[in-house]
Formats: sequence, structure tokens, C-alpha cells
Amino acid sequence: MGVDVRSPKPLDTHPGDELLAWARGQLAIARSILDNPGGGLLFATQTMGQVRSALHERNAERWKDAVAMLERAEDQAVHRAFATSRKLLDEVIASLG
Repeated sequence: MGVDVRSPKPLDTHPGDELLAWARGQLAIARSILDNPGGGLLFATQTMGQVRSALHERNAERWKDAVAMLERAEDQAVHRAFATSRKLLDEVIASLG
């Protein structure tokens, strides 16, 4: 049994409220490994970007504040301001309910 590479596969877009549970889970992981050596920062910032994009694509108006906070959190992480980045991630997670 192998991997089927004959055609693109449908994307898992996390329908309905599943998006929020997925986003909270992903951001919690990103927050916990933000300053871990060996790729934590890379994974965390990539995850922030993926969640930011998913929220924006789903409903840009509804999630504009969360998207802006995620953008700032990612920027702060890249500049190694981990405490500020974590604080912003906490705010985003709280805003997702």
C-alpha cells in the first residue's frame, strides 16, 4: 500500500466551529515551543501564520483583531521578544472562545 500521488487531495479546512478548536490547539502548541532550540521558533511562527491565514480566509471582518494580534505575535517572536509574543498568543486564544 503506497501513497496516491495521481491527483491533488482535498484540503482539510476545519468546517464550522472545528476551526476554532483547531486554532486554539495549534496556538497552544506554538506558545509552548516558541523559544525551544532546534526548530521551535520556526514551527511556532509558521503555525501562527497558518492560523492567521485560516481565520482571515474564513471571515476577515470577524477575526480582524485576532489576525492583527497574530501578526504582531509572529513579529515579536522573530525578534525574540518571547514574553510579548506569548502574551499576544494568550489574548488570541482567549478571543477564540
